[in-house]
Amino acid sequence: MNSKFPVEEIKTLSPLVLAHVGDAYFHLYIRTRLLQVTHNITRLHELSAEIVSAPAQAKIYSELENFLSEEERDIFRRGRNAKSHAPRKATVAEYHASTGFEALLGELFLRKNLMRLDEICEQAFTIASKEINL
Repeated sequence: MNSKFPVEEIKTLSPLVLAHVGDAYFHLYIRTRLLQVTHNITRLHELSAEIVSAPAQAKIYSELENFLSEEERDIFRRGRNAKSHAPRKATVAEYHASTGFEALLGELFLRKNLMRLDEICEQAFTIASKEINL
């Protein structure tokens, strides 16, 4: 995707669509970033699964919230409030928070705001690293 996704079109996308894109981006970011920690495939899988889980993302967002602009918090809230079903391994609140976080990442990606996307993901990785003692 070479060109920027039209902002008018991004505004019409469901927050769950944004979260779908954000989830994919965050998975790839974390998996790539973890290569600096280990090359053991089993350990890579375990660590990435832990970091991209809904409970971990909810915690990450709560620690990142003050780092975000009001517009970014609005995108998060739109994603958090989207009607969806929580998985078995997370509370409803954690799942909604992780959906909001992923929606924010998805919107930043589609807008090609890659510098800000990288800042947020790096902060998220730092927070997660402390939680799992990397």
